Amino acid sequence: MLDFSPVSTQPADRRKTMVDCQLRTFEVTDLGVLDAFMTTPREAFMAATDLAVVYSDAAQTVSSDGHSRALLTPMVLARLIQAADVDMGCRVLDVGGGAGYSAALLAQLAGSVVALECHPGFSAAIAANAQALGLESVRSVTGPLTQGAAGEGPFDVILVNGAVEEGLETLFTQMAPGGRLVCVMRSPGQVGRSAKAVRFDRVGSDVSSRFLFDAAAPVLEGFVRKAQFQF
Repeated sequence: MLDFSPVSTQPADRRKTMVDCQLRTFEVTDLGVLDAFMTTPREAFMAATDLAVVYSDAAQTVSSDGHSRALLTPMVLARLIQAADVDMGCRVLDVGGGAGYSAALLAQLAGSVVALECHPGFSAAIAANAQALGLESVRSVTGPLTQGAAGEGPFDVILVNGAVEEGLETLFTQMAPGGRLVCVMRSPGQVGRSAKAVRFDRVGSDVSSRFLFDAAAPVLEGFVRKAQFQF
């Protein structure tokens, strides 16, 4: 018999649907990551009031003081966090997380989270949201995204909330020995899901990389490839 009962509008039910239908089906299996997504209220970080929109896999943006930040979809964000192997001993740098959703997720997995935004309005929103949710391990800082937060590191995990075309060099210097950086790399000509989620690892003085999965993601502010002069 078909079930024509109304779809629940309760946030917890929407989160469960997101986890079951988006994350689990995209090879997110880490129980800690799944629990973080199950319990973190995404609606607290977004202006949208329709829970169906908040917990969908559609492209979303957040805005502050005339600036907007495109968000990673939940399933891409979850896979990146899972790939970073975050644990309670980790010091994490969260780069370009908008109003702080990714920082809130990471705070449930890591010992401390430094949330870096380049716009003061977003930094203020991160601090306010972290306080409202009782996330004492989250510290909000403001500065150019490509410059990281040198005075706060080094970091065991760096999460870049978007696609990167260039500009990771300074962030690499802020990785602790054995540290990981995860992001989506977009090469020239790549569009849609042809971009590649990548994990970088610091081994001694070297940084190695490995492919994780195909991913669609907006290019994060500051990491756009500079135009090349052509004769």
